[in-house]
Amino acid sequence: MFKSLRIENFTVFPQADLTFGKNLNVILGENGLGKTHILKVLYTAASVSAQGLRKSGGGVPTKNLLQTEIATRLREVFKPDELGRLARRQPNRSRCEVEACFQNTAQDIAFSFNTSSKTEVSIDKLPTVWLEKKPVFIPTRELMSIYPGFVSLYELNRLPIEETWRDTCILLGAPLAKGPRVKRIRTLLEPLEETMGGLIELDGDRFYLKSKAGRFEMHLLAEGLRKLAMLARLIATGALLDNGTLFWDEPEANLNPKIIKLIARTIIDLTRQGIQVFISTHSLFLLRELYILQQKEATNLDARCFGLHETNGHVTVQQGASIDDVGDITALDEELMQSDRYRQIA
Repeated sequence: MFKSLRIENFTVFPQADLTFGKNLNVILGENGLGKTHILKVLYTAASVSAQGLRKSGGGVPTKNLLQTEIATRLREVFKPDELGRLARRQPNRSRCEVEACFQNTAQDIAFSFNTSSKTEVSIDKLPTVWLEKKPVFIPTRELMSIYPGFVSLYELNRLPIEETWRDTCILLGAPLAKGPRVKRIRTLLEPLEETMGGLIELDGDRFYLKSKAGRFEMHLLAEGLRKLAMLARLIATGALLDNGTLFWDEPEANLNPKIIKLIARTIIDLTRQGIQVFISTHSLFLLRELYILQQKEATNLDARCFGLHETNGHVTVQQGASIDDVGDITALDEELMQSDRYRQIA
């Protein structure tokens, strides 16, 4: 579970120190201000550590292994031409520094690189233990319809597609969870399956929605239902259960308000299952739904909000316990002002 993130000269951020909530973290801002970059750098740190035990052959973290794995992961997740492109360029300062801290301080990691780096990073703080649970990254695009053959295609070809898609597809194809966890999984799944009108099946390398009306190929469903299907499958396999981490980039993308309400409830329910959730959004509707649920049903939720703001060509971060603490977000203000204009006409 993440505790904090410190970044210096990373992409659009000259400097930022973020302190996270144990349950829910909401990143707000206009397009192009680095919301997804924060999700991705956290995901990079978590995914490298979660795979470390396997890649080290059961050993402890070492600088040599982490130097290679973090550099590779950054290049594949962000897809820059060279690693140094992720370092923010400014006079007299060309080094990028990243430090991710966890509730278990033995998992803390820090690394750095400069603008001339092509494939190398320096490990400035070495963790002594690996993460136990793989993180989950849900991109803005649904992946169910492209799942057939995608992982094999990605592994065999140099594709200009971020590696988070490949990671999520691997998790989508995992076997369904069994045993004592199934009861908790069913509690999370039932509202999703009710909205979809059926349950998700994997037959060979294709996903289907099985309903009373028959079985439907995933690419025949509306995109909103495919996004729900992706979430349902990740829950059904146990990827989103028991002290994991979920990074979700704009959960509201291409969804109608009814489904956004369900997404908000599922996010809250996932935090109750021990998942630390990070989302990026500029949807006032989603924020309001999360706030309503928090006030009515999840008053003990440990949540943090982060507002990204552009000032003189660089991005700063304001943070606090609610959206009232993170400054004015233009996208949210525009929705509020439109509501006022509509009421005046009506």
